[in-house]
Amino acid sequence: MKTSEAIVSFRGVRKTYDGETLVVKQLDLDIYHGEFLTLLGPSGSGKTTCLMMLAGFEFPTGGEIRLDGKLLNNVPPHKRDIGMVFQNYALFPHMTVEQNVAYPLGVRKVPTAERAARVNDALKMVRMEGFAKRYPAQLSGGQQQRIALARALVFQPKLVLMDEPLGALDKQLREHMQYELKSLHEKLGVTFVYVTHDQGEALTMSDRVAVFDKGIVQQLDTVDRLYESPCNEFVANFIGDSNRLRGKIAAVDGEFCEIHLADGTRLKGRNVAGAQAGADAVACIRPERMKLASRAGGNGSNALAGEARSLIYFGDHVRMRCGLPHQDECFVKVPLGTEALEAFAPGQPVALEFAPEHLRIFA
Repeated sequence: MKTSEAIVSFRGVRKTYDGETLVVKQLDLDIYHGEFLTLLGPSGSGKTTCLMMLAGFEFPTGGEIRLDGKLLNNVPPHKRDIGMVFQNYALFPHMTVEQNVAYPLGVRKVPTAERAARVNDALKMVRMEGFAKRYPAQLSGGQQQRIALARALVFQPKLVLMDEPLGALDKQLREHMQYELKSLHEKLGVTFVYVTHDQGEALTMSDRVAVFDKGIVQQLDTVDRLYESPCNEFVANFIGDSNRLRGKIAAVDGEFCEIHLADGTRLKGRNVAGAQAGADAVACIRPERMKLASRAGGNGSNALAGEARSLIYFGDHVRMRCGLPHQDECFVKVPLGTEALEAFAPGQPVALEFAPEHLRIFA
C-alpha cells in the first residue's frame, strides 16, 4: 500500500569514481512505501549509479542512504533486504529454475522445509510454476525475466530494484511485460525502484519519475505533471516529443510572457523559469497541442505560418513535418480523416495554432 512515509532516503549523496568528476551530485531523494518510482535519464546521467548504491554494489563517496531509518552506507548487499533484477537476468545457468529462485533463501538461511513452498508461491506469482525443473537456457527471454523477478521476490524483500530489466526483449514483449510488472506491483504493494532510459516505460508504469541529467535530478514528479508541466528545457525534450522555438522575451505578464521570434512572430506562453524581458529563450510545444488552422491567428490562440514538407504515418494519426522561418522543423500530430490531409502537397503553406497555456517558455 502506498503511503507518504519514506522507506528510502538519500541525503547529500555524492559519487565519484576517479576522485574528480562527480557522477552523482548532492542527491536528496525520498522513496515512499509501496510506490513505483522510476529513475529515468540518458546514458551517463547517474541513474544506474544511484540504483547500485542503494543495492550495495557501489558505495557513496559522501552523504547517507537509509532504508527504514537504517544507515546502509557500509552494509553488504545480501544484508539489505532488497531484491534485485538485472538487465541480463543474472540467472545461474547450471541451476534449474527452482534452484535459481531458492538461492536467496539459502543465503538467508531460511529453513529447508519452508523453501519449497516459498519457491512455489514466487513462481505462481509470475505464472511460471510449470517450469520449475527447466534450466535458464531452455527458457525464452520473457520467461527468464519472470524467473529473475520471482527470485527477487521470493524472500519477501522490503524493496525491489530493477535495472533496465526489459531492455533485451523485443518491442511487443517489452510492452506486454510493462503491463505485467505494473499489475504485479499493484497486487503485491511492494516498493519498486526501476531504472530505464526509455521514457515510454517510465510513463506507462510509474507513480513518480525522477529525471536525471549530469548527476542531478532535474525534476521529480508524477507522470502527468512531468509531461504536461516540465520544469526546464531538458525535461520538456526528454519526456515525450517537443517542438522548440527560439527567440527573445519581449514582455512579462504575471505567469505568462511574450516571446518574439526572428521572423517577427509574437507568441504568448507560460513563463516557466521566471525569465525577464530581453532574455534569450526557448519555447516548447507538444505536437499534439498544435493544430492546423484555416487561417493564421484567431480565437486568442498563438499562430505560426510555415510550410508543409512531408507526412509520417503512425497508424492512428500522422505527423506532419513543417518548415518554419529561422527555426528548426516542427511536427504536428494530425488525426486521420482531417480534411487538410486529403489536399496535402509538399511545399504548401500551413497555419499552425496552439493555446498560450500549452506553450512553455524557458530562459
